[in-house]
Amino acid sequence: MSNNFQPPIGGTIYGTLLNHREALAALGDQVNVAPYKAPPKAPILYIKPRNTWAQSGDAVVVPSDTLELQMGATLGLVIGSTACKLTAANALNHVAGFVVMNDISVPRDSFYRPSMRFKCRDGSCPMGAYVPRDAVANPDALAVTVAIDGVAVQHTDTGGRVRSVAQLLVDVTEFMTLHPGDILSIGVAAHAPLARAGQHVTITIEGVGQLDNVLVAEESV
Repeated sequence: MSNNFQPPIGGTIYGTLLNHREALAALGDQVNVAPYKAPPKAPILYIKPRNTWAQSGDAVVVPSDTLELQMGATLGLVIGSTACKLTAANALNHVAGFVVMNDISVPRDSFYRPSMRFKCRDGSCPMGAYVPRDAVANPDALAVTVAIDGVAVQHTDTGGRVRSVAQLLVDVTEFMTLHPGDILSIGVAAHAPLARAGQHVTITIEGVGQLDNVLVAEESV
């Protein structure tokens, strides 16, 4: 990992699904069909296990059974102290800092029950350097840019979420405890861009940092 990033020894990295209002709205009536028949009422989480972790500068392998991967630029909340049943007033006190994350996925049509086959490929969670909480004035108002081969292909921000950073922490810790070293992402914005082998992906989050990775074909590794 990066010299400035302290990997969560014994920690867990959690992704959050459908936490961007525009991404949720884009699903339209799909959220009302079986099996759930309604929009989600609680955070939808999944795990990015140890095999997915990578750092800025690492090559990301594109599996031979897919042409492109989805670049999921997102902000990671690094938990600094045990967090259980937090309130909006104290939630951020349990955040030690932030990291730039690329929650890479194999593109898929279904958004139900995120498949480990699509979300947990080796090296599919590159993370940037750790930035302490005090360095970020408002984690809900940070510009996010994704560039492919030096050309910006997505401009978004950390706002527009169904749950703000504090509210996400409140709702998650209502039913589970987060421990020091855990990382909780705020979720990927709508219209995450696609990239293929041979392309260079740069993700920048205002005030947090930059993440750079090159995609390579599986057969070339």
